[in-house]
Amino acid sequence: MSKIHLIGGEKGGVGKSVVARLLAHHFAELTLPVLVLDGDQSHPEMLRFYGDISQPLNLEDTTSVDQVLEVALEKDTYVLVDLPSQSQRHLKQWIDGSGVLDLSAELDVPIIFWHVIDDGKNSIDLLDGLLSNYSQGLNTHFVIVKNTGLGLDFSLFDNSSVCKIAEKRNARILTLSELNKRVMNKIDRFNLSYRIAAHQSQGDCLNLLERQRVKVWLSRWEKELLDVSEWVGKATLNEENGTPKNEIPDQSNSTQESVYWPAGEENTPR
Repeated sequence: MSKIHLIGGEKGGVGKSVVARLLAHHFAELTLPVLVLDGDQSHPEMLRFYGDISQPLNLEDTTSVDQVLEVALEKDTYVLVDLPSQSQRHLKQWIDGSGVLDLSAELDVPIIFWHVIDDGKNSIDLLDGLLSNYSQGLNTHFVIVKNTGLGLDFSLFDNSSVCKIAEKRNARILTLSELNKRVMNKIDRFNLSYRIAAHQSQGDCLNLLERQRVKVWLSRWEKELLDVSEWVGKATLNEENGTPKNEIPDQSNSTQESVYWPAGEENTPR
């Protein structure tokens, strides 16, 4: 069954694309069929790092946005959409104008809204708008990601009425731990996927301790994803280091063609 993941946060610099890249990494590790749609035309991070399985998305063009649902209906796949900042107006126009929530319920295609937040009030207000707009959907779900790289005190959110509304809506709340900023900057400068960053030891690469920091960071994220495994697939973690084992899902009952990311390091998109 296809699933649509919309990765947002509405304001710039909150870590939306980092979460989108982490989810792309997760799907790659599990060799799950995935298509990434990059809606951030000013900073197309997904096209840059995962160009082999990414396509551009123009939220102002209905034909372009229709890809989100069309791909999900064409074959079983995970559709991952990296939304730009200030995208909710165009997204809501498409969802409301096309009856997307009703259609997703009718066709049993879950839509998962991911909202990345820092520890400021503005993130809470933007989340309130998201919950108000889409809580009526029968097959919509919400995941809130606390980005500790942009704040450590989330008590304002934890004690807010918006948090209580999210909990009543059965939203899942995950924590994204911080990766050393110097390491993150090197990953971006070398144009590395997170998998390559964690393992590549020649050429443009991180040093040994930096690679270890990436592995620890990825392991912590995978453990967070266990709470949303019904929407992203469940990784079997190695007992020694907490990283996911590469397992190919059972496709014996599937008659549809699927596109997989190869699990081998040498074939994984940079």
